[in-house]
Amino acid sequence: MSVWDDMVGQDRVVEQLSAAAVAAHAIAAAGREGAAAPGGNASLMTHAWLFTGPPGAGQITAARSFAAALQCTSPDLAMGGTPGCGFCDGCHTVLSGSHADVKYVRTDGLSIGVGDMRALVLRAASYPTGGRWSVILVDAAHRLTEAAANALLKGVEEPSPRTVWLLCAPSVQDVLPTIRSRCRLLVLRTPSAEAVADMLVRRDGVEPAAAHLAALAGQGDIGRARRLAVDEEARTRRADVLRIPLEVADVGGCLSAAQRLVDTAKADAEALAETQDAKETDDLRAAYGASEGTRAPRGMAGAVKELEKRQKSRATRTRRETLNVALLDLLGFYRDVLALQLGSAGRLANQDQRPALDRIAAAGPAESTLRRIEAVLACREALDRNVDPLLAVEAMTLALRAG
Repeated sequence: MSVWDDMVGQDRVVEQLSAAAVAAHAIAAAGREGAAAPGGNASLMTHAWLFTGPPGAGQITAARSFAAALQCTSPDLAMGGTPGCGFCDGCHTVLSGSHADVKYVRTDGLSIGVGDMRALVLRAASYPTGGRWSVILVDAAHRLTEAAANALLKGVEEPSPRTVWLLCAPSVQDVLPTIRSRCRLLVLRTPSAEAVADMLVRRDGVEPAAAHLAALAGQGDIGRARRLAVDEEARTRRADVLRIPLEVADVGGCLSAAQRLVDTAKADAEALAETQDAKETDDLRAAYGASEGTRAPRGMAGAVKELEKRQKSRATRTRRETLNVALLDLLGFYRDVLALQLGSAGRLANQDQRPALDRIAAAGPAESTLRRIEAVLACREALDRNVDPLLAVEAMTLALRAG
């Protein structure tokens, strides 16, 4: 299976990245043989790329696939084959996250700090150990602090001849103009429901009917669609969220629904902490040679404090992400309600909730639905501004009741 097979509904982007990978291999081969870099197609390759697109469209998948193609060692390349076979050692180690020349940067917290970015810029100046390309893939480049973004700019402005930066962000506006002006932009589009459903059937063995419903409910988010198709708990949580429009008939129902959403997000964060935080703490103690009942070695207290800070930031991000998924489900629900009220011929994302959609659509005018959509969007903005989650969600559910 080619590495490009993971990119669902992105034919144009695959074509561009494949051509760039071919040019990159030609450049690398010329460097090994001491020849001059080839002209013409060499311009298809550049040292910095910016992948943008709607949530779930596959920016990270595209960047990782491109990294694998750059490190591909398939014997077919000597006969004109396309990089990114998916089977060779280069492709396999990149996709599994163990390639020595591919650094995958992802923060569990709310931001990427300047210290981490300076270390990456220093790494980018070194020559790849495998003799091909040194690739640095930055997930969520929009989470860079201002100081970290300035440090990244230095690395992008003065690139090593064999280093490639792959940056991923929701939109081009989320990246500093000075950085995005030095990157080649690739915009991924929302994949069609048919393409996502086909992937679920082909790779995950999901029944076609269930795959179609999951693809519609995922609203173009491939990861979300897969979870809905294979995870019963994810389907249960979605059903709980989509009951909210029917539960906000009174103030008590509004407050109860808000509390349930926030409690679910908190439970997710606590579940992650139970399985991950304890292991990280034990690994840190083992690294310092600490044992139970003995005095902590020199320097360990500071390391523990820094670890706890990261864990707290990760818990906050987990709560936000869980709430954001719930709010996106609510947005999809009210969008379907609005479509029914306006007589739209488009497909409904929540076709499995048709009775509830019909009931809400018949209960009020389209203007009320628009105000409810605005209330959900306002809640998302409030959470981004660090408003207390319970207060933000309670304000939203009360606004849903008012219509």
